[in-house]
Amino acid sequence: MWFTDPPYYDSVPYAHLSDFFYVWERRALALPITKTSPTLTPKSEECVVDRPHSAIPEAKTAEQFERRIAMAMRDGARVTRRDGLACVVFAHKTTEGWEALLSGMIQGGWVITGSWPIVTEMQSRLNARDNASLAASVHLICRPRPRDVDVGDWSDIIRELPKRIDNWMERLSGEGIHGADLVFACIGPALELFSRYERVETPDGEIVGLAANPDARGEPAKRGFLSYIWEVVGRTALQQVLGASEARARNGAAGALEEDARLTALFLWTLQSTEGKTASKGAGEDEEDGEAEEEDEDKANGGERKKGLTLIYDVVRRFAQPLGIRLPDWEGRIVQTEKGVVRLLPVSERAKHLFGDEGAAAVAHRFDREKKPNPQLMFDFMAEVQEAAAPLPRGRRRRKGEEATAVEKLRTRHEATTLDRVHAAMLLQANGATNALRALLQAEIDRGADFLRLANALSALYPRDSEEKRLLDAMLLAVPRG
Repeated sequence: MWFTDPPYYDSVPYAHLSDFFYVWERRALALPITKTSPTLTPKSEECVVDRPHSAIPEAKTAEQFERRIAMAMRDGARVTRRDGLACVVFAHKTTEGWEALLSGMIQGGWVITGSWPIVTEMQSRLNARDNASLAASVHLICRPRPRDVDVGDWSDIIRELPKRIDNWMERLSGEGIHGADLVFACIGPALELFSRYERVETPDGEIVGLAANPDARGEPAKRGFLSYIWEVVGRTALQQVLGASEARARNGAAGALEEDARLTALFLWTLQSTEGKTASKGAGEDEEDGEAEEEDEDKANGGERKKGLTLIYDVVRRFAQPLGIRLPDWEGRIVQTEKGVVRLLPVSERAKHLFGDEGAAAVAHRFDREKKPNPQLMFDFMAEVQEAAAPLPRGRRRRKGEEATAVEKLRTRHEATTLDRVHAAMLLQANGATNALRALLQAEIDRGADFLRLANALSALYPRDSEEKRLLDAMLLAVPRG
């Protein structure tokens, strides 16, 4: 048995942290100090990803990390019996860290046969505050790759991948593993299909890599195997929470909910905590004292703390791209990206986008004044608000004397999506607009099942203590029966 817990990519500056202990240990042990005695711990050979600084003038790159990991893994395979096995412990919240580790392991001659998430991380630890941290460390189980392996057939591997991930997700879900922990725990079983071969080739003889790398001309190469894993996991998750149509949908396929609904559902699904403690202000905020300190820090920096659930941008992008969801299209509408973190906008921050400056209460009041109130009037108003907020085509400016109506026709029209209408109903619920809410709900029931299907799915995905969960459940109670 070979067991190792390698460095966690760029998460921990091990050598810098050890300087503190090294200095005090040298004093405590009264070690003699000579001209050749190191004053601090060595750093140049450290196997981490780090930026350049005074101690290390050159950056430690992901390529260097992968190369050093491969060297260590190769030596581990050398000393392990051919019928032995290994366990590699890793926990990182970005796919870049995982890709570097896994590439090194496969280059080192290991077949990854399984992965088991074990809850080892305290959610109250400092580096888990206000970010989508993992609750579990994933234990990758490996065996030395036989020396006489064949070349893998890409078509066989890609055909087997969905079944393998589906079975593993069902098993881990039944054991209480959720969200990001579940995503990364699926890597092992999926990679067994790939890592059992020295290399994998397409029918025309092209070698398939683990990750996509630029070719010699600097152009993007074809997708790597890991991108297919993220896609299959994303589609399997969507099928669980929204249905088969959404799992197969790409770029607005017929019969499926729109992109914003799929993105929101996948975001919330990924954010679920294995320990069931997903907080409405960001993963890892368990302690009131910690929240108070962070709020004071935000105020000292000149701003109030922004509400909303957050995920690392890299994780959101890896899921969205293969499913045909373009994050820039929804920037400022349902998500906001800042400093590498994607924030899902709270429903309260969408009021102006849906109802304009008047707000939900004013629109509901106008609705109540109508002699024969028609919910379509509200939908038309929402469409007008979103159309007015849409930017003009790039480079297009209104000429002097040109009528505004002609320019408006050049805007991209944004119809109210199913998610928009669910959020509108939640805002009406929050403002106590009973008549408008009942009319809207009746219109949605007449329209079809998508509204209630999405509302119930989001109710199951939102954290139990969130304002969105409360509004959804209250709004669903107002749905007409019979």
